[in-house]
Amino acid sequence: MRLLLTWIINAVALFATSWLLKTVEIADLSTALVAALVLGLVNTLIRPVLVLLTLPVSVVTLGLFIFVINGLLFWAVASLFAGFYVAGFWSAVGGALVYSLISWALSSLMLKK
Repeated sequence: MRLLLTWIINAVALFATSWLLKTVEIADLSTALVAALVLGLVNTLIRPVLVLLTLPVSVVTLGLFIFVINGLLFWAVASLFAGFYVAGFWSAVGGALVYSLISWALSSLMLKK
């Protein structure tokens, strides 16, 4: 049940991101649900490998390169779906940041340990 609630929170966060940023667009609820699922899988499976591979660059940039990785993954997931659009790289970095903040805030409010 907790996993389902987390998935719905991430879909809501994706909708809120598209509402806050005009450069990120979500067509409908089904696209948001599928994109939230794929973003979750990408962040669980691919992101740790990329962070590990780019560790020297992240150390030199004092961790700021993680924002680049998050933006690239956000942009890559957006390119997979017709109803999920991100205008460009910096829009993807901003979208990933806003998406993460909203998802974190909603999760901390809704999911009590």
